[in-house]
Amino acid sequence: MPAYHHGNLRPTLLAAAERSLRQHGAEQLSLRELAREAGVSHAAPRRHFPDRQALLDALAETGFARLHTQLRAALAAAGGDFGPRLHAIAAAYLRFATEDAALLELMFTRKHRAGADHLVEAAAAPFGLMHDLIAQGQAQGALEPGDPQRVGVVLFATLQGIATLVNGNLVAPELLDGIVQTAVDQFIRGSRRH
Repeated sequence: MPAYHHGNLRPTLLAAAERSLRQHGAEQLSLRELAREAGVSHAAPRRHFPDRQALLDALAETGFARLHTQLRAALAAAGGDFGPRLHAIAAAYLRFATEDAALLELMFTRKHRAGADHLVEAAAAPFGLMHDLIAQGQAQGALEPGDPQRVGVVLFATLQGIATLVNGNLVAPELLDGIVQTAVDQFIRGSRRH
């Protein structure tokens, strides 16, 4: 009995690939193994992914789409004020970065290789939300004026650092919410127009 319904092999393979990525890392991903898990011939996945690299790119692309959806939902739930929106997007990003650490690492690795223009484009959506939020904070006078990307990279570096600490078991995951609150408050204070 196949593990997928006819016509849904691609999403079935991507879901299996993501599970394998979480458990074993990108190096262990194998189209043959994914075919076995899905209950199809070892050649069947090649209709959707000509090779392992195409599978990894597709996995990264779906990761960026999911991150974008989660960040958008967090912003929508936070209302219109800059402070709550910044807290919400930071918390949503860190939730993704700690719950899907292997996927996030794959997303960044795949995006920065030659010929990955479609992944750069996929990444532009979620990171565009962060950019626009920084610009909102600047327009409202909550953050110093200037290049939103320069201001935003400080926030991004802070969030990545926190994710690295949690993922490396240097900080307990249950402390994450309090750390995010403190980090965002300090970022706003430190970036405020003087």
